[in-house]
Amino acid sequence: MPNTPRAAPRSAGASALASAPAEASAAAGRGRFRTFHAFRTRTGRRPPLVLLVPACVAALFALLPLGYLAVRALERGPGYAWDVVADARTLHLLGRSLGLTAVVVAASLVLGISLAWLTVRTALPGARAWSVLATLPLAVPSYVAAFAWLSAEPSVAGFGGAALALTLVSFPYVHLPVAAALRGIDPAQEEASRSLGHGPSATFLRVTLPQLRPAAAGGGLLVALYVLSDFGAVSLMRYDTFTRAIHTSYRASFDRTPAAALSVVLVVMTVALVAAETRTRGRAGHARTGTGTARPAVPLPLGRYRPLALLWCGAVAAVAVVFPLGTLAYWLTAGSSAAWDLGGLADTAWATLGVAAAGAALTTVLALPVGVIAARHRGRGARLLEQAAYAGHALPGITVALSLVFFAVRYAYPLYQQLPLLVCAYAVLFLPVAVAATRAAVLQAPPVLEDVARSLGRRPWQVLREVTVPLAAPGVAAGAALTFVVCMKELPATLLLRPTGMDTLATRLWTETGAGSFAAAAPYAAALILLAAVPSYLLGRHRT
Repeated sequence: MPNTPRAAPRSAGASALASAPAEASAAAGRGRFRTFHAFRTRTGRRPPLVLLVPACVAALFALLPLGYLAVRALERGPGYAWDVVADARTLHLLGRSLGLTAVVVAASLVLGISLAWLTVRTALPGARAWSVLATLPLAVPSYVAAFAWLSAEPSVAGFGGAALALTLVSFPYVHLPVAAALRGIDPAQEEASRSLGHGPSATFLRVTLPQLRPAAAGGGLLVALYVLSDFGAVSLMRYDTFTRAIHTSYRASFDRTPAAALSVVLVVMTVALVAAETRTRGRAGHARTGTGTARPAVPLPLGRYRPLALLWCGAVAAVAVVFPLGTLAYWLTAGSSAAWDLGGLADTAWATLGVAAAGAALTTVLALPVGVIAARHRGRGARLLEQAAYAGHALPGITVALSLVFFAVRYAYPLYQQLPLLVCAYAVLFLPVAVAATRAAVLQAPPVLEDVARSLGRRPWQVLREVTVPLAAPGVAAGAALTFVVCMKELPATLLLRPTGMDTLATRLWTETGAGSFAAAAPYAAALILLAAVPSYLLGRHRT
């Protein structure tokens, strides 16, 4: 079992010397530091200002759409907004949205955890290739997956089709962090369990799975927020959820109050989900702090279950990767290659790469202090900062876009219809992706190393730069790559905020698909999947 680091013992004289100045200045400093009590760790340490200030800036940035919603939802009075929220149709949408979310999260947990365990901890033939294939669905936008299934079987439309499409593009959000956590777990604990007579199943349930809980819960939360905010798949599958109802309300009327009130409900659901995920983490540490070095786990032989494991991995890869690619190949061959605008396709691809890279960079910078505080400081204030960072992710892209338009027109007009505004929208929408990756990476970094650096006289910013960030760098880089992929696929906010004359692969794909030009849309869909597949492939290969 992991060793729990303890504070170094102090003599009575040292304790008295240390407590005397603290008692002398307690009365004068109590009010000054009262605000920071909520951020204390179990040892009483508060987060340094070098983390706290930028984390608060990131949280305020993510909460900007909520200010817009408050203005819009209450502009006709609280009574009118409450009538919208309490309407029977709103409750019906709530049930449909929660039902779809629950099914997709449960299915994603099953797919993500099972594939991670098979590819990391067992002697599965071709484990590296299967791990990469399990990551590639990140490159498939939900609306492309929905289109692929609808074009093959129109009767799939509805709840089943929406759940299928969203599950097949969402489960890598669980697979990636769980696979990383499995590689970071010291196998000595599992070996000790088996030496005590516990079989593989009991060892997995009692020893391995509890250590995977933070990674699985974080991935499941990302899946839930992705489903709640998805617009493309549910629209194509003609399944009414909050996002589709909000988009219809925005497009059908100049009255923004009903749509804003529905968006507030989505925010409340987001806060509830984040709070529930936070409670599942518990108080146990997840970094190895004992003596010695961790050894790589010995792959478990599959024996007679090898054909079933290969069949399971092959089936998932077939429906999540091969099927949508095959559908696109059909439409590419069905259309005329002479009609392709290769120059326009290249320009659109470069624009997509540039804006996605800028969005991923800004999001990662904003997420780093929030993720470190969430991992190292478990007080009430740390939870509030993390929950604030998640606020924008469940909002429909059109709501975030309209809030930024509202802000730019009133307070920062030079940014209106400019590229920085679109980059800011990506940061608001996908901040949780980077925060979850950063928090998981910092959790697995031994905190005792940071304590040693502080004991050697390093200042907080030096500890962050020299110890925390290097240890968490692989996880932070993975979060940046994930953010890059989802920025390339984002549709509603890009449609509204892109500068005049600029198109991305997602917007051109949506325009051609909306006009029924499936053959003309196929090159843009193929280019989008190809470009998004590169970081997805690197993520899968890096973690094998």
